Amino acid sequence: MDIQLLAVPYDSGNRGMRMGAGPEWLLDAGLERVLRENGHTVHTRIAELTADWQAEIQTSFELMRMLSAAVREARESGRFPIVLAGNCNTAVGTLAGLGAQSTGVAWFDAHGDFNTPETTRSGFLDGTAVAIITGRCWTQLAATVPEFAPIPDDRVCLIGTRDLDSLESALLDESSVDIVEPRQLRSSLPRVLEKIREQVDSMYVHLDLDVLDSAVAAANSYAISGGLTLEDLDHALAQIAARFRIAGLTLSAYDPAVDTFGHAAQAAIRLICTTARVAEQA
Repeated sequence: MDIQLLAVPYDSGNRGMRMGAGPEWLLDAGLERVLRENGHTVHTRIAELTADWQAEIQTSFELMRMLSAAVREARESGRFPIVLAGNCNTAVGTLAGLGAQSTGVAWFDAHGDFNTPETTRSGFLDGTAVAIITGRCWTQLAATVPEFAPIPDDRVCLIGTRDLDSLESALLDESSVDIVEPRQLRSSLPRVLEKIREQVDSMYVHLDLDVLDSAVAAANSYAISGGLTLEDLDHALAQIAARFRIAGLTLSAYDPAVDTFGHAAQAAIRLICTTARVAEQA
């Protein structure tokens, strides 16, 4: 497979801090080499903002706009786009570049990312990522991302989600977004994927690394127990590849400062390679 790695080393508009350090850390840890050893051709680009002043919301949407163009360019060149992101909200740009109107979303994350500015208690823009892609908030700014269009709820599934705010949970209850909790993975995921398959044949895979159980790997400061194992993720990715063309992948929210023993970095590289393999075979 011809792979385009797109590194976005920003967290909340800050370059190289917290989870923004993750993309380049994974590159330094040998991700490109491992992909090449698996037979892939690898091209790498790192997003760089030139403006002196960075503001979280403004900067995050500028990165989304840059990413939309980069993902579209990768597709037009016949390359499989893999985004290494500090924040999950980069998915707005990735989906725009993939073609939002014809793509489903498999969102692996401990958190729902379904808050809006009216429901969030943390004020963390990244906690609104799925709300943005389903058209619930930041609609004016999202419209500035080239080719972005909201994804209908029934084409989105949250997988491994287990940590929801009360108001966020209420919004999800009112939506048509399916949630596959960790303990339901093997029993419920096939049914949920079949529902999405009735509408699209292409899937975007979003892997927030804290979907893993914190005992497997502590990916960031938001990691909690009760999550998925690597074997669970292998199973889920195989289920997706059996039903869809995997259009692109994001690996997000890896903070190397939390990864004391390097287990999360190893897991990230393994999951990227697994996704590339099943995407190639699909």
